[in-house]
Amino acid sequence: MGTNSNLNLAKKVKNDEFYTRLFDVENEVKHYKAHFVDKVVYCNCDDPSWSSFYKYFTLNFKHLGLKKVITTHYSKDPQTDPAYMEECSLGSDGQPHVIKTMLQGNGDFRSPECVAFLKDADIVCTNPPFSLFREYIGLLVLMKKKFLVIGSLNAITYKEIFPLIMNNDIWLGISKPKVFLTPQDEEKKFSNTCWYTNLMHGN
Repeated sequence: MGTNSNLNLAKKVKNDEFYTRLFDVENEVKHYKAHFVDKVVYCNCDDPSWSSFYKYFTLNFKHLGLKKVITTHYSKDPQTDPAYMEECSLGSDGQPHVIKTMLQGNGDFRSPECVAFLKDADIVCTNPPFSLFREYIGLLVLMKKKFLVIGSLNAITYKEIFPLIMNNDIWLGISKPKVFLTPQDEEKKFSNTCWYTNLMHGN
């Protein structure tokens, strides 16, 4: 099966479980460091136990000069696997401290409590579900948020996305992540994934 077929199959069966590698997060964010100083970063599709986005931002918290990192994630069954929020910020000792708080809902990025976190965020950075990309970008644009997210290159042709590209409201990032990990820690390769952003970069 070809790499494009992998992505098409993922959309067809609503398989959104493709995790971004730490290398690919670092390889893109390094071009935007000035944007992150004293900012609240929200990773709203990320379980902190495995998310490379959350790992990158917490490991580089002081290096990037961040104010706060928040992560929330969707849980299919909050009864057996409760959704929670992790918040990383500088403590009185000048070191990053993490607070874990259980969510009332399932952690869906569209839920009221997650939208409340979004309102307080400066920059959103994550790999949102492929099958919900239109709705995801629509919410970020509606909330007038800065973002750096991964999506299919084919999304340029979506009727919800194409006008944003044409109006120069969003544009492509610099690198193109091609390898993602499954929950079984297997590698899946895609040839048509890219970064979408409204943060200025050098290219």
